[in-house]
This record gives sequence, C-alpha cells and structure tokens, in this order.
Amino acid sequence: MIEQAKFETPILFIIFNRIETTKLVFEAIKKIRPRKLYLAADGSKNNDLKEVKKINEVRDYVLSNIDWECEIHKLFRDKNLGCKYAVSGAISWFFKNEEKGIILEDDCLPSNSFFWFCDYLLKKYQNENQIMHIAGMTYVEKKNNPENYSYHFCKVGGIWGWATWKRAWKKYEIEMDSYPQAIKENVFEDLFIGENKLKTYYQNLFKKNYENRFSWDYQWTFTKIINNSINIMPSKNLVKNIGYGAYGATHTKDNDCKISKMRLNELTFPLKDQKFIVIDRKFNFINFEYSSRKKKSDQLKNFLKIVLPKKIIDFLKKV
Repeated sequence: MIEQAKFETPILFIIFNRIETTKLVFEAIKKIRPRKLYLAADGSKNNDLKEVKKINEVRDYVLSNIDWECEIHKLFRDKNLGCKYAVSGAISWFFKNEEKGIILEDDCLPSNSFFWFCDYLLKKYQNENQIMHIAGMTYVEKKNNPENYSYHFCKVGGIWGWATWKRAWKKYEIEMDSYPQAIKENVFEDLFIGENKLKTYYQNLFKKNYENRFSWDYQWTFTKIINNSINIMPSKNLVKNIGYGAYGATHTKDNDCKISKMRLNELTFPLKDQKFIVIDRKFNFINFEYSSRKKKSDQLKNFLKIVLPKKIIDFLKKV
C-alpha cells in the first residue's frame, strides 16, 4: 500500500560530484516517485575540468532518469560555494517555495520507510512549533520500548536524511549571531540542567564553530538548542551514510567507522505515536554517547595518521 501511494511531500536532493553514491540514493527516491523534486548542486572548485566533468555527469544522470510525472526545480551553481553556503543556501531556497519537506544528500541512503515516516510526522506536528527536526538516523535503539513506539523525542537529531518545516528553518543562524548573547546570559546552564556531559560537549562544539565558522550543520544544531527545541528520531535506523571513505567524501574519510556499517531498517505502519511530547533523556543520552564517542575516535585516528608513518599504521591494523 505504501509503495503504491502518491508521495506528495517535496524532497530536496543535494548532489555534487559522486556518481556512485548519487545513483544509489536516487534509486531510493525513484521508488517513491515524489510529485516535487528539488535538485541542488554546488559548482566546481577553481573551475577544475576533471571535477566539472564529474559534476555534469551527476546532474545529467539524475535529470535523465526522472521517468515519472514530477515537478522539477533546479539550483545548479556555476561557482563553488563550499559546504557551508551551498548546503544551507539550498535548504533556504527549498523553503522559499515549500512549507515543509525532506532533505537528502548524495551519500545518505534511506530505506523506504524513511520517506513515509517523515511524510506522516511532518503533517502530524506541523503546528507544534517546539518540534523543529525529524531525523532519519538512530545510532542506538532503545532496548526497553514496551509501548513499541515508532519514534522518540530528543534534543538534536542527525542531519543524514532529515525533514523540517519552513517555520523552523526561519530561525536558522548561519553565523550564530546570538552566540555571544547566549554565553553572556548563561543560556546553556539552563538548557542542560543535570546534563553536564552534554552541556560541556555542546559548549565546546559551538565555541569552536563560532570561531572558525566552517560548516552549516553545527549552526542548525545551535539554532535548535538555543530555541529549546524538541526533535524526533526513529526507533530504528532508517538512513545509512554510504559516503565514508569513498568517492571523494569531504568530511567522512574513515571506511571502518561503525556508522558506515549501520543497517537500514523498515518500520511497521501505521506508526505507533508517542503519547507525550517529552524528551526521552535516556534514549537521547545513549545516542549522544555513541555519536560523540565516534567523533573522538575519528579525531584520534586522524591525529595518528599525521604523526605516525604509514608502515606503522598498517602494522597496527594487523595486530
């Protein structure tokens, strides 16, 4: 029934120069045949001819394989803006035209359930302004889920396959303009009462990003936290990052990372709704622990790659 239904929720598909991952993600999109598809692509760096060829190959592939009735919108840039402005700009462009929608990047492979999960929750919580984000990823499932809920409420939620509303994205601070005032007023002290580990982690993360301003997604996390938002994560993982260590990934280089081996799952429909809109602190913390531990491990591995000769690293892998 789900696969035969008409999929009305708009999708923003962000592509670039990786044809292999793009094909896999596009095939998942193609199965649900969305009525509206927004395509955004950054331009080449320094007009590199090899990269231009790859970029055009990806764009041509997607456009030539849309073989269903579909309203297509394109934002294909000639110049390279980089991840920060290209991705955030694409999302802003998307929400100039739509009230709600799904965002997928070219290395985020979704299960079929992901689309219908987002579609249902975007409609259900359209007017719940405190809910700002629907994530497709769940790092760790909650072992004790006696009510068999299909999703849980959390503080943040991942951006590898997600959905939101125009009303939420309007609050986005790409330059984190309110950060100095938030520090001055000790906002994080109030937002993380009794959660010192989370508070320290996010304070350090936001300080670093405010000073360097190199990404787009940490600003979205900052926006959600300072607005004391409630966000949604599925009870089972519905999106797999397939960009680790492959096809010219920008930030995800480690092919052995646990996240790259996460399984795709399907949910049972109709979904089992939560009775109360309250953050599940236990679920939130176990997912935070998993994701933050992964990042620390990656940082150590990257440091060792710089410090140790390749022969020593290869030897340690065998031990």
